[in-house]
Amino acid sequence: MRRTPVGLVSALVVTLAPAPAAAQSFSDVLSFLLTNRAVQTGDFERDAAAANATRDTVTTLLGSELATLPPSLSSAGFTYRYNSALGTAERASASFGSFFTERSLTAGEGQSSVGVNVRLAGYTRLDGRDLRDGRFLTTANQFRDESRPFDEETLTLELESRVVTFTGSYGITDRLDLSAAIPLVELSMTGTRVNTYRGQQVVQAAAEATTRGFGDIAVRAKYGLLTGSANGLAIAAEVRLPTGREQDLLGAGKTAFSALLIGSAERGPLGYQGNLSVSGGGLSSELAYRGAVCFSATDRITLVGELLGRRFGDVGRIAEVRVPHPTIGNVDTIRLLAEDTSLSTGAVVVGAKWNLTGTWILAAHTEFPVTDRGLRSGVVTLIGLDYAFGQ
Repeated sequence: MRRTPVGLVSALVVTLAPAPAAAQSFSDVLSFLLTNRAVQTGDFERDAAAANATRDTVTTLLGSELATLPPSLSSAGFTYRYNSALGTAERASASFGSFFTERSLTAGEGQSSVGVNVRLAGYTRLDGRDLRDGRFLTTANQFRDESRPFDEETLTLELESRVVTFTGSYGITDRLDLSAAIPLVELSMTGTRVNTYRGQQVVQAAAEATTRGFGDIAVRAKYGLLTGSANGLAIAAEVRLPTGREQDLLGAGKTAFSALLIGSAERGPLGYQGNLSVSGGGLSSELAYRGAVCFSATDRITLVGELLGRRFGDVGRIAEVRVPHPTIGNVDTIRLLAEDTSLSTGAVVVGAKWNLTGTWILAAHTEFPVTDRGLRSGVVTLIGLDYAFGQ
């Protein structure tokens, strides 16, 4: 059955309509998988502290990924300026812009646009350790003269997110834009914790959970300092409201603020954009940079390449720590512990924007992580649809 764009949006709303919170929150189920233990280490308090620290770091990293989506309210694809010689508004740029990197161009007074995009991600690694291959070590005992632990617990964890984000922007003046993004998030998890003693495996814990609801809503104002053409400078301020349920990892639970410096230039079919932003509140302080190159292959197609970088101030990382077993000689106990440190991540984005008809723009991109720190996804895909009014 053929569906119109309105029909597709309606289907997405039904699929990800907010659901009531379950009796056990998403973070409760994750905590159960990370803290249930069978390895006898002889130090219950240290075991509990290590398990809780690991749980808190994993939930913070996952929250940092989800609570800051979308990473940018990028500029509208169609931007207009009044041409006094022609007596009418005309396109200010041949390019439809990038995905996450803002350009200095504002939409133009009275110009508005709406959009929807779908982002699919599966989280596969945590600080360089594979979460899905069954070898993610959480606790173990190992004789110092043996190469492998004789008693160990490993975790297999599959985490996936699906985010549908509705966006809208309006040009208050030729220099000032207001934008908003409303994300609907679905997060699913399947996990198994296995105890292996001298080669004999026993499932220690197994659980699965799914949650969905509103994420944190973002509101942004952008002001053009030097504008009127594709070359310019702008500033922006953004507020993220704590509308997502923190216990289900759908939101940060705190209001976050960010300030953004935007520069862009255009030479023929090539456009360049660069952003630098600082953020506070939310789950962590953050410094982010973004850069994009846009190529207008035709008057209806823009090809995009972007580099995204983020540095979180205090989300921590996971590390293995060995300590002597308190009651068994020549044996070390291995635990995961959280280290207080900053976290830097990076990704490359490639994609295209296609002007289907009128002012409809279909956008699609693929995102590839280029660092192995933190909670990392595999290849991330996004498909979006935008429509501009009032041209």
